[in-house]
Amino acid sequence: MERRTFLKLSLSTMTVGGSFSQSAPDWGGPVLDTHLHLRQDPDACFTHMQGCGVTNAVLLTRATDEDKAKDEMAKRPGVFVRSVATDPAQPNADQIIRKAIEEGAVSVGELKYHLALDSPEMRRVYEICAEMNVPVMMHIQNFPHFPGELPYNTGYPEFDKVLRAYPKTKFIGHGDLFWAHISADVPTDRGYPSGPVKPGGLTDKFLSDYANLYADMSANSGNNALSRDQDFSREFIIRHRTKLIFGSDCSCTDGKGAGISQGRNPEASRLAGKCVARETLGLLQGITSPALFRQITWENGQKMFRIGA
Repeated sequence: MERRTFLKLSLSTMTVGGSFSQSAPDWGGPVLDTHLHLRQDPDACFTHMQGCGVTNAVLLTRATDEDKAKDEMAKRPGVFVRSVATDPAQPNADQIIRKAIEEGAVSVGELKYHLALDSPEMRRVYEICAEMNVPVMMHIQNFPHFPGELPYNTGYPEFDKVLRAYPKTKFIGHGDLFWAHISADVPTDRGYPSGPVKPGGLTDKFLSDYANLYADMSANSGNNALSRDQDFSREFIIRHRTKLIFGSDCSCTDGKGAGISQGRNPEASRLAGKCVARETLGLLQGITSPALFRQITWENGQKMFRIGA
């Protein structure tokens, strides 16, 4: 019922509840943010959406915060769906994930834990996602943003083995290393490479070779990858037009850039004072056709999260 309501309301109006801020940009149709973390004050999620012109969102929700997400969804019917995330290394992680999906969660993630992509703990999640037909979103990062930070979801260069082993699991890649591998040349001294993209990157290849891999364009990592070499990005987007989903992963408070940007990550200072959603949507609008823009910002996410199923 949640999914049917979500689709019906979204297609009927761009101004959810008629309350969009007049200063919000008009993106020409509904926009689904597939990477909006549930905030301490759940109302803040809707405030962010109003500010940046997003109409609907997937609330990335820790299992411990499910009640908050459910309350926010009940308060604004048709605006949100939710995911579930818990540490896969917990002995009862499979039970937590199954229960959340049975109660309406449409995806698993974002999984951001210090595990290998091919670890038994992560494989257990992949099996559940295949069985219950929900995607899993993973943050893939090896360069530390802060002193002492450990890598997340290691082993990406051999991720193709996982993609082959779990053909019925829908994987959504996200994070610094995932997007750095848009290029065949990946530096080891920073998380967000700049300059021209060298063709032949692993992410480009994996997206082409495996039907079960998708890409979340959120955060500084996605924005940086798409903006560093726009000639390459135009062709990359066309090539993978059915595999790309829009997300923000933005921590600004108002959808306009106020407050903290990108979790105070010093390497992402290029987006300081800016809303990542606005920046990425504007970038996409500038390098794609209206039909392609709608596919990436609405249609692919609608299909991925089985909205209206």
